[in-house]
Amino acid sequence: MKKIFSVFVVLIALVGAMAYGVYLDYNKYLESPVEAPGNTIIHVKKGMPFNSLVAELKRKDLIVNELYLKLYARHTGLGRKIKAGEYRIDSQMTAVQVMEILTSGRSITYNFTIVEGSTYKQLLAAISANEYLKNDTEGLSLEELLKQVGAEKTHPEGLFLAETYSFEKNSSAIKLLKRAHQMLNKKLDEEWQARNTKLPYKSAYEALIMASIVEKETARADERPIIAGVFVRRLNKRMRLQTDPTVIYGMGDAYKGNIRRSDLRKPTPYNTYTIPALPPTPIAMVGPEAIIAALNPSDGKALYFVAKGDGSHYFSASLREHNNAVRKYQLSRRKDYRSSP
Repeated sequence: MKKIFSVFVVLIALVGAMAYGVYLDYNKYLESPVEAPGNTIIHVKKGMPFNSLVAELKRKDLIVNELYLKLYARHTGLGRKIKAGEYRIDSQMTAVQVMEILTSGRSITYNFTIVEGSTYKQLLAAISANEYLKNDTEGLSLEELLKQVGAEKTHPEGLFLAETYSFEKNSSAIKLLKRAHQMLNKKLDEEWQARNTKLPYKSAYEALIMASIVEKETARADERPIIAGVFVRRLNKRMRLQTDPTVIYGMGDAYKGNIRRSDLRKPTPYNTYTIPALPPTPIAMVGPEAIIAALNPSDGKALYFVAKGDGSHYFSASLREHNNAVRKYQLSRRKDYRSSP
């Protein structure tokens, strides 16, 4: 009897020692880096079974012990909390950290930039070229697209704030555009409410039109309010704006890189050399700074400006001074002359 008892005690001790060894190994596994081959990307599909995810982790050499990971997931309940998405697994993450990130919902994000001064046509082309966005704009008419993003206007130009937007892989392009449109409305409304009421705009939309012209005239932040000031003074004096970007926009595909005198005389809704007012719509997408400039123009006397060729402009209060500046900076262009945007 004593012998049987002794054997039983030894067996219990062995089982206990083995269990303790497994426990130590289990904890060591959970706390050790997975040693992934660099930064590994894991795609978790919606509704993906946990066992399928474990198999994928195993296939990418992110786990060496499937049983331990399944035990941990079952013990913590994390196996039922995995969220769909695209996750980056760092080589120094532990198994615990891998589970934390897979249940966090912090999917990898990508950036999409709506470029200041870009047109709606260019925006759609950029969406089409983006490999991470789901281009659900394809096949939609302009009317359908504007309806889906919540736009009240029928012309798309200027309706999406030029900013950088983050999104997850395969996100809807329509949803991104809707967000950009909402941000445009929010920024425009904020600045419109705080505006100087003596400005010549009849509506916030007219201020947006002005912002788009300013955006196309210069890429320099310090010049935007100055250029807006020139155009505001011209409107107040009932002078034509005479701004080339509007002419170019009105020419559409007929523009081949140069504006001829005949183009300046040809009447279009956007030819500000012939119309004594703002064009009917914006001509480009605008950033927040252009909106601020349009509604906070600089004071001054300048009524004219000309590109100096280095990205900046020379401002003049009189036509005589302006003509002299044109001769200096444009008629006698340097070899490296570069017009302002």
